[in-house]
Amino acid sequence: MFFVKVLEHTATLHPSFFGAQASEYIIDQLYRDREGSNTGTMMIIAIIDIEDISEPKIIPGSGYAQYNVSYRAIVWRPFRGEVVDGMVSSVVNNGFFVDVGGLSVFVSKAMIPSSLKYTMEGATPSFTDGVDQTVERGSQVRLRIKGIRGEMGQMFAIGSIREDYLGPLLQ
Repeated sequence: MFFVKVLEHTATLHPSFFGAQASEYIIDQLYRDREGSNTGTMMIIAIIDIEDISEPKIIPGSGYAQYNVSYRAIVWRPFRGEVVDGMVSSVVNNGFFVDVGGLSVFVSKAMIPSSLKYTMEGATPSFTDGVDQTVERGSQVRLRIKGIRGEMGQMFAIGSIREDYLGPLLQ
């Protein structure tokens, strides 16, 4: 789900950048460091605006200046039970991995309908029912998130396509 959230970031600035352009360097650094990053619980999609840049504090012993920046950003945070669309990145004999933005979702064999069977026929491994549904690398899939685990800078989830209206999207 997407939200607008107020976030804080601490930026450091080398003494050679002190001057009238210092706030511009801080803003550029904020966009480079934070936009598109993954915090482990959410992904920062875009920075909307800068709310406040604090007065600089000199870091003793280094000469660097430290700024606290408050900004508003559009973030994406996946929730348990949420239905999402993604692209299959790999298929293995006990399930497949789906990329949903910055989130990697694993759908195990137990969460795949029994009509879809694993097969190695053809160029790539896939789960297919032999008629019209095929899950292979590059397929688009709609799934429900069953569980989420976050680490510093990464998010992982398990998902299911074992419900009505979930599974491979026909193209």
